[in-house]
Amino acid sequence: MTINEASEVSLNFELQLQDGQIIDSNFDKAPATFKMGDGSLMSGFEEALIGLKAGDESSTVIPSEKAFGMPNPQNIQNMKREDFAKDIELEKGLIISFADANNSELPGVIKSWDEKWVEVDFNHPLAGKEIVFKVKVAEVN
Repeated sequence: MTINEASEVSLNFELQLQDGQIIDSNFDKAPATFKMGDGSLMSGFEEALIGLKAGDESSTVIPSEKAFGMPNPQNIQNMKREDFAKDIELEKGLIISFADANNSELPGVIKSWDEKWVEVDFNHPLAGKEIVFKVKVAEVN
């Protein structure tokens, strides 16, 4: 049976940047199981699975717009430095959790700061990056 839009799939996967840096992998664990179209995978990852069957292995480059999206300049915000705890030591790349309007956790990455302002990037950290998606399909139902 090959994977289609209605399949339940069990697989091992690895996500890599183009430079070979591994972002996530479950090859050292039991296969992950999900239903196609349930929202757990971005469209580009699901498209790469269509037509594969149990036992197949694949490596596909997923373009950024079908992986984690493109960076949105509106997701970069300047916040008052005084709104941050006095004892927090800011560093470029530091991830801080903020509460959004629904009181849900929203991670932001510190880009720059001065005495008055802190520039925070709320884009997904992998936005704008092509992803190498390696899979080994264990089961298709």
